Amino acid sequence: MKKAMKLVSLVLAVVMLLGCLAACSSKSATTDSTASTDTASTDTAASDASAESGETSEGGEITIALITNTTGDYAQYGQPVHDGAMLYINQLNAKGGINGKQIKVLEYDDKGDGVEAVNAYNLACDNGITAVIGSVLTGATIALADATYEDNMPQITASATASGVTMIDPEDPDSEIRTNVFRACFIDPYQGQKMAQYAAEKVGAKTAAVFYQTGNDYSEGLKDAFVDEAEKLGIKVVDSEAFAEGDKDFKAQMTNIAAADPDVVFAPIYYAEAGLAITAARAAGCDSMFLGGDGFGSVKNYASADDLEGSVYCSGYAPGTDSVKQFEEDYKAAYNVDEIPNMFAPLAYDAAMIMCEGLKAAEEKGLTAGSDEYKQAVIDAIKGMSGTPGITGDYSFDQYNNPIKPVAIIELTGGDEVYKEMF
Repeated sequence: MKKAMKLVSLVLAVVMLLGCLAACSSKSATTDSTASTDTASTDTAASDASAESGETSEGGEITIALITNTTGDYAQYGQPVHDGAMLYINQLNAKGGINGKQIKVLEYDDKGDGVEAVNAYNLACDNGITAVIGSVLTGATIALADATYEDNMPQITASATASGVTMIDPEDPDSEIRTNVFRACFIDPYQGQKMAQYAAEKVGAKTAAVFYQTGNDYSEGLKDAFVDEAEKLGIKVVDSEAFAEGDKDFKAQMTNIAAADPDVVFAPIYYAEAGLAITAARAAGCDSMFLGGDGFGSVKNYASADDLEGSVYCSGYAPGTDSVKQFEEDYKAAYNVDEIPNMFAPLAYDAAMIMCEGLKAAEEKGLTAGSDEYKQAVIDAIKGMSGTPGITGDYSFDQYNNPIKPVAIIELTGGDEVYKEMF
């Protein structure tokens, strides 16, 4: 439909139609955006015309989409992603943008839902975008990646960790790659492997249990990688417990884990469920050390300090270190907060930086924003990065478009999530 709408012979009809669509679809955009950006309710007719003519770039603006989940479940991930990305873009625009052109951001709330993410993308395409930052959760991001891949639209996610984001078939090492899709975070297998290595090398664990969510790509991906690596390292997995989406009562599973008495419990789940699980474990008499992936971020708000004490998780962000101090100061000032909510804000800052570096490369070639050549130039520039400095690490990308960088270990101590070491 988008291609048909671009026919020169239908310009007047398109303008009228898209004006209606803009009015009907404005509710999909977030309303809490930074003042210097535009929302999805932007005049779509004008945007379509500019996209077709190249005026999005040549007229002083480069239009991109930011698709996050700022409402609904897991907004504690999505809002920091939104804010971290906007912080970088606002700073860049304040410095003159890219070659004097401002980055225009169309903001959408997908509520963590794949259908909503694709709908947002389609609206964004109608508004003449040339790149996408998003989504946040794995399922929504994979759905979005399916759509952007068809258009060879440059896309980067700050936080979606499943291998399936960039690989069509993660089970096949020779799988077709979504060459247009990148990420700033670690992939699921990498996190699972690193936490198994941490359990063996740092904890000295000989036995482990796993607790995961069925039907969740993130949770199952980390769990599988941990189990495989643990077995290679001589750690015996003595119990495996699972729960379904929406479950809140973990008494039965934690009672089973307590009976198995493992040295560590690896729980690759999100913060709210992690808090409930650890609370239930302690009530069941389990004193095992809990290990998590990056989904643990903000878990301190969902269980008591005593129950969480000594738990650790891996993160792409090392708070308080020299490389992130300026970012932390800027973020706190911009959003009037006392602390960085979790690692997703700095990862999003880096994701925006990476995408804008790609846009710079395309602009330097004098290409027309939105054109096939422009999009490919953005993709090629990101793919060719070699040690490009970010606040969460220096970025290079492997053959699957995953970043190559170390992990930070975060420890729960005294009720706080504290950087412990790089591993």
